[in-house]
Amino acid sequence: MSTSPTSGHATELEATLTALIRDVPDFPKPGIVFKDITPLLADHDAFSAVIEALAARGRDADGRVVVDKVVGMEARGFILAAPVALALGAGFVPVRKAGKLPGDSHVVSYQLEYGEASLEMHRDALAAGDRVLLVDDVLATGGTVAATAQLVGQAQATVTEVAVLLELSFLPGRRSIGALPLTALISVSE
Repeated sequence: MSTSPTSGHATELEATLTALIRDVPDFPKPGIVFKDITPLLADHDAFSAVIEALAARGRDADGRVVVDKVVGMEARGFILAAPVALALGAGFVPVRKAGKLPGDSHVVSYQLEYGEASLEMHRDALAAGDRVLLVDDVLATGGTVAATAQLVGQAQATVTEVAVLLELSFLPGRRSIGALPLTALISVSE
C-alpha cells in the first residue's frame, strides 16, 4: 500500500517543496544529482509544514497518535524524525551507521550499489509491541529503509508506516521495502 498527500494543501506543499529542494549536479560524484534540502530547512514555514505532514502519518483519521516511537535514519533523517516525534508526543530513536552507538545494539548489514553497509539501533530503544513510524529524507533504492525495518523487527516492534520527504521514483525504493505502507510528500521521476 502506498499513499501520498491529495488535498489542496498537499498540492501547495508539493509546489513549495519543488521550489525549495535544490538539484546539485555531480555531487557527491559525477552522474549523481543530489537533492539538497537545506533551502527547505532554512524556510521556517515550509519546514514546519513538512514536519506536520510527516507527523500526520503517525495519527489516525481522528487525529489520535497511533505510534509509540519515531525512528530516523542517519543523518538527514534525524533532522526530520526528531521534530516529528516531538509533534506526536512520541519518543525518537536514531538508527546509526555501524560503530556510532555506545550501547548494546541490534545490527543489520545490507547491500549498497557500491558495497555493503551496516546500521545499528540500541537494543533498549524499542519495546516489544511498539508501533513505529519510520521517517527519512529520501527514499532511493530502499536499502536503508528495509534494513531499518529489520532492526525494528529484531526489537519485536512493528513498523506502521514509512514517511519520507522525497521519493526518487525512478529507483527501486518501493519495490525494496515490500509491503510497508509508504507516504512520500513529493515524488521525483528523473
